[in-house]
Amino acid sequence: MATAGGIQMSAIAFRSRIACSIVLAAALAACTASKNDNVGPPPPAPPAPPAPPPVDPNKTAADKTFDDGQKIFRSDTFGDEAFWTNTIQLNKAIATVDPTTALSVGLKVDADALPASLVADIKAGKVDLKAPATTLALLDLDAVVGVKASSDGAGGIKSLGITCALCHSTVDNSFAPGIGKRLDGWPNRDLNVGAIVSLAPNLQPVATLLGVDVPTLKSVLTSWGPGKYDAEIFLDGNPTLHAPEVNSSATLIPPAYGLRGVNMHTYTGWGSITQWNAFVAVLEMHGQGSYTDTRLDNSAKFPVAAAPANHMGHTVPPAGQPDLVTSKLGALEFYELALEAPTPPAGSFDAAAAKRGEALFTGAAKCATCHVAPLYTDAGWNMHDGAEIGIDNIQANRSPDGKYRTTPLHGLFAHDAMTTNPAAKGRYYHDGRFATLDDVVAHYNTAMSLALSPAEQSDLVQYLKSL
Repeated sequence: MATAGGIQMSAIAFRSRIACSIVLAAALAACTASKNDNVGPPPPAPPAPPAPPPVDPNKTAADKTFDDGQKIFRSDTFGDEAFWTNTIQLNKAIATVDPTTALSVGLKVDADALPASLVADIKAGKVDLKAPATTLALLDLDAVVGVKASSDGAGGIKSLGITCALCHSTVDNSFAPGIGKRLDGWPNRDLNVGAIVSLAPNLQPVATLLGVDVPTLKSVLTSWGPGKYDAEIFLDGNPTLHAPEVNSSATLIPPAYGLRGVNMHTYTGWGSITQWNAFVAVLEMHGQGSYTDTRLDNSAKFPVAAAPANHMGHTVPPAGQPDLVTSKLGALEFYELALEAPTPPAGSFDAAAAKRGEALFTGAAKCATCHVAPLYTDAGWNMHDGAEIGIDNIQANRSPDGKYRTTPLHGLFAHDAMTTNPAAKGRYYHDGRFATLDDVVAHYNTAMSLALSPAEQSDLVQYLKSL
């Protein structure tokens, strides 16, 4: 189909070659069978398949675990196709979306997955980026970050699932905005999860779970905006306005880098990275696995999760089906903990001002009381009440312990670095209530009665940008 350009033509040619090979093999088999009916003994058994390539002797067990974890992070759906395809039928909606629209809602394309011929065709303007068929071809190439799908050969998608990388990877925009090399661990602050999910044809099961009608659910989903997601919505069913500073109960997608040595790995301290990976894989991505958390039996705090019909704190795979999550948690954690926070590029901050800001950070501004170097979070139990940091406790109260984690500060520049949607740039704190780092510092200056001058506040901002 001409609208899909070089991608679809390549796919058609490939399928044609495969079909010809199958027909030829079948013909040869039939011919052999005919001859064997009339002449001599049967032919000898075919030769054994070639041996697998030798194991790289330079790879350690740690290297293998890293590789396994990367593959899980980027490619494993944990069997969540049962939800995204069979239940809410998101595959039907995605099949109608062209690449330009997909990029506008924050989906990213891995340039390394594109054949050289396709790259040349895109540069030459020969690929129709307004054609849904092009989206299908990109999915067949496994080029859409965090989305695993296969087309049905008739203009639709027969299976669709999501991976960790959908939210916790972006690209470096080296080819074009939204197209480039993967940056694992970077939060995709362009990704409009709610807008994408709202397109699903069958949201009734989710609406029923939350006790709302479908129009209300869609209104909630579209209120989240780019780079945000409400991880507690399936637990407390409370998707309403929570605080005057924000317009929804959704929180910013957090980075998955720089977590080594950090005690609690979510904004409100749900648990370790292993706990959170299991939680997300089973209860958020809707993968097929086990998840145990008796804290979710608290019907006052988590009425949806604790309901007898749901019993989410005691989730197991469907009867007779395997656990597709638990065995992968170790390698996944290993990979995520290996992801270093990115270093700010040269020229992105004023070095002299940052040096002055460092002295303030460890001194008059008292930042280092909680943001202890080199982790830049508390060394130990890093949880605090909202009152300690001058904000409400509304989002914290949706978590088991009712507290906020001291967020590590490395890589703050990444809030803006690869974000292509102007509306998604900046935004700090768990819910993005502060548009800029200047706003964050001004808040602390007031809430903590620091009495920093405007120049000192500016220096402190430059230091934060340098981390």
